[in-house]
Amino acid sequence: MNSTLEVVTEINASPEVVFGLELDMDVHAASLRASGETATTSTGRRQVALGDEVTFRARHFGVVWRMTSRITVYEPPRRFVDEQVRGPFRVMRHEHLFAGLGPGRTRMTDRMTIATPLGSAGLLVAVPYLRRLLRRRAAHIKRLAEA
Repeated sequence: MNSTLEVVTEINASPEVVFGLELDMDVHAASLRASGETATTSTGRRQVALGDEVTFRARHFGVVWRMTSRITVYEPPRRFVDEQVRGPFRVMRHEHLFAGLGPGRTRMTDRMTIATPLGSAGLLVAVPYLRRLLRRRAAHIKRLAEA
């Protein structure tokens, strides 16, 4: 069973600025510092693009997790998608959407679809936890973009 969660954030910055921050793996790691998140790219570049893979390592629920995602859709500055190719989920697809709201304003939408190995029981734990992580990350992007 899949579950989709969505976090929407309005940011006083252009879609180009917000899109660039979302693709930066140093920004990603800094946004989730509390979990000791690291992000290693397949290319060695910090800014990812179509086809690139990123391996994330972080501590969640007292356990160190590893997950590798690939950028499968790349349409600057409107959207990109990363999908798990190895990791803890049966399915994990994260769509990042950026809509201009007028001069210097962006609506950033994180839409994540997941399925856990534990089915519905896993979703009861994973969905609220991931929603908090997405909100934390969005707040970090907003602070950087508006600075």
